[in-house]
Amino acid sequence: MLELRNVSKKVGNAFHIKDVSLKLEKGSLNVLLGPTLSGKTSLMRLMAGLDRPTEGDILMNGGSVLKTPVQKRNVAMVYQQFINYPAFTVYENIASPLRVARVDDQSIDMKVREAAKLMKLTPYLDRTVLNLSGGQQQRTALARALVKGAELVLLDEPLANLDYKLREELRIELPRIFAETGAIFVYATTEPQEALLLGGDTATLHEGQVSQFGPTIDVHNSPANLVTAQTFSDPPMNIISTRKQGAEFVFSQGATPCPEGLIGLADGNYSIGVRPHHVMLKKPAGKTLKVEATVSTTEIAGSETFVHVSEDDLKMVVLTHGVHRVEIGDKIPVYLDPTKFFIFDGQDALVSAPTVGAA
Repeated sequence: MLELRNVSKKVGNAFHIKDVSLKLEKGSLNVLLGPTLSGKTSLMRLMAGLDRPTEGDILMNGGSVLKTPVQKRNVAMVYQQFINYPAFTVYENIASPLRVARVDDQSIDMKVREAAKLMKLTPYLDRTVLNLSGGQQQRTALARALVKGAELVLLDEPLANLDYKLREELRIELPRIFAETGAIFVYATTEPQEALLLGGDTATLHEGQVSQFGPTIDVHNSPANLVTAQTFSDPPMNIISTRKQGAEFVFSQGATPCPEGLIGLADGNYSIGVRPHHVMLKKPAGKTLKVEATVSTTEIAGSETFVHVSEDDLKMVVLTHGVHRVEIGDKIPVYLDPTKFFIFDGQDALVSAPTVGAA
């Protein structure tokens, strides 16, 4: 087990990591989810022993490793920008950690060919890595991490530079491949969808702090606070200020009846979170809140359209399937379904989430 106890890393007057406590079990898949500069790589470097925390302790299997040199830790790390030995063949790149460990030649050959097969590199074993595509070079780095047999495998956005098809294949294969080794598997990503595809447990990071840690689907469906909800939504969750008054939520644009189960919520000010795919351009069945808003911009992304709208102090993103033609400046209605609302109190703590399957 890898345990971080109140770990902080300060550079000058700024905290890169602040008061992080985590327990990662043997054979587990753990996702670090957060935007760029949220602290994912900094946290991984502390786990690997490449950096030393300013405060706190890091333990492996119950013993502190702060005084253990990185060379003596059984750790493998793969970065987004792949690192290989340029003069070596693919075979020798994969074999390099085994040669350092003085593994016998027969075992090396078996392990290298097995890893190459998993990473679809068998036809390229005799090539130098400079004669490979970027995706093939990244798979070489992943294969080298695989054969090392490390206790702790750290993957820092390792699939970001691969083509779509291969990325989707490896997202499915990697958790299975590394789980079979019994290693602690830590995977950093900026993409909420990737975290959901990988599964396991997820730690959401914001400004160097872990805002929540737990089973990935639970963190997604029941974010403990507004920061986690924003982190685990792409585009970020729409946030609307409201006041609970009797049996209604009152907005600057109107009012909507409280969903069943929230009638007893204390009157007062709240924040409502609505994921972009739950803001609709067409009125659905049931009770909804209709908002007249002005289109500020649109983005067509393949089979989806992102429509950015605003009205007074309200700004929202609508994610809808299909290609929709709306012009900047158009006044359009958008519809919010109260059963899809995430409710946060004045301290940004979650009060209510949609039922499972509706989030």
